[in-house]
This record gives sequence, structure tokens and C-alpha cells, in this order.
Amino acid sequence: MMGWLRQHGQALRGALAKLAMQRLASLLNALVIGVALALPAGGYAVLENLRGIASRFSLEPQVSVFLAPEAKSADADALGRRLREDRRVASSRYVPKDEALKSLSRTEGFAEILAALEKNPLPDAFVVKLRDPDPAALESLAVELRALAAVTHVQADSSWARRIAALVEIARVGMLILAALLAVGLLAVTFNSIRLQILTQRDEIEVSRLLGATDGFIQRPFYYLGALQGLAGGLVALGAVGGGIGLLNQGVRRLAATYGSGFELALLDPGDALALLAFASLLGWLGANLSVSMYLREIEPK
Repeated sequence: MMGWLRQHGQALRGALAKLAMQRLASLLNALVIGVALALPAGGYAVLENLRGIASRFSLEPQVSVFLAPEAKSADADALGRRLREDRRVASSRYVPKDEALKSLSRTEGFAEILAALEKNPLPDAFVVKLRDPDPAALESLAVELRALAAVTHVQADSSWARRIAALVEIARVGMLILAALLAVGLLAVTFNSIRLQILTQRDEIEVSRLLGATDGFIQRPFYYLGALQGLAGGLVALGAVGGGIGLLNQGVRRLAATYGSGFELALLDPGDALALLAFASLLGWLGANLSVSMYLREIEPK
């Protein structure tokens, strides 16, 4: 066991030494890998932020029913009974206008505006959730409710939120396709880099085989070299994503401030960052493995 660990430690030190000896080439490889990884990683970070925004809103089939200002409590009671008896309705909640006013006043930026008003401008309302998510069922109920004399307005509150969620999902699939295509390109970069290393060490490899070195002993440093190149590229990608989000947040904060919000884009969480580094290292290792498997067989001791 100790001998196996010493061999791996020696291979790792050898790979680090090669990276140090070829600083410019190593830096360029890391930049190529990092920029390629930064594209899907940055897209993923932005999409996760958008998903977080969409998740704050109800995506269940939901209708808001606003009563006319002149509606009496008897009208509200009658509408409440009708909604409870409707089989299409999963639940309904009555929101008195005073409760709606208090809730709105707790929203940043609205308290001063509402305090300046002489009377409550909000109507009584019902928030209705449907059993069937079909948009046709939602629209059918909305048409019926609009026809009631006590109702002044009916709004399908969650339609736009569902559209956002659908768009985010489409963009997520697009990011996965882009990541897969770029992963193939990164394999090619590592493959070619390791191939050049094998060719430059051809004589050393031949001598090692004459001395009885096993294939595993010869291949191991190249595997570590590929994994380290991938890891370096992953670190570059994290730095690029962090810098890009930092620049975007300058505009995002200004936009959010106009809505009375302190929202800003969040960086990749530690779990996603580690997953990115592991994925980059794995790509580097796979590229090295393919290159070593293909070209090392061609080198035989003379």
C-alpha cells in the first residue's frame, strides 16, 4: 500500500513539475478550458437565479377575483358559497380590502404612498386555486366569474410565472447541450496536449520500458497532468463566472433599486463550484486517458 501511494505521489509531483516547466503552454491550456467551461457555468448560474425568482411565485392554477367597490358583504358571501360548491375549485380564500391594504403597505416603497391616500383604493377579493392545471379550465371559470354583477375584474395570476418557468427550463436544456458540445472540445484540447507530451518524452518512455517499467507506471503521470490541466481550467472558469456576475450585478442592483428591491445575482454555491472543478478534472483525465491509450502503444523500445 505504501509503495502504491509513493508511486502516485511521485506521478503527481512529476505532473506538477511539467506544468511548472511549461508555464506559458499550461496557462494557455487553462485559459482555453476555463473560457469554454465559463460559458455553460455562467449560463447555469444565471438560470439558477431566474429559477429562484420564478419559485417565489405560485405556479399552481390560480385566479384572483376582485369584487366591485359597491359590492356588499352578502355579495361576497354568495360568491364564496358558489366557489366552494364548484367542483373545479380546489380552494378559495377571501381577502378583505383592509387585509390587502395592510399586506401591500408592508411592501417596500408602498407604505408612504398608501399613507397619503384618503381611503382604501383596494377591492375585496377571492384567491381561487383550481384542481385542473389545464389553461382551458382556468379560462372557462374566469369567463363565468366575469359575468357576475358583483365582480369587477378577474385575473389569472400565475400564467406569466408558468411561462417564466417554461422558458427557464428550455434555456436549461440549451445550456446542457452547449455544455456537452464544449466538453467534447475540451477533451480534444487535453487529448492533443497530452499527445504532444508523449511525443516529447518518447525517448524517456522507451528507456523506461527497457528498464521494465509497467504501462501503469508510465501512464500515471500523464493522467495526473490531464486532471491538473482540467482543474486549472475549472479554477479559471470559476474566476470568470464570479467576475462576470460581479459586473452584471452593477446593473442588476440599479434595476432592482427602481423596484424597491435589493435583489442581486448570486454566485455558484459551494456544491456547484466543487462539481464544476470535479467535472473539469474528469474531462482532463478522460482526454489524457484517450490520448495515452492511442499513442503510447505506438512507442516500443528499439
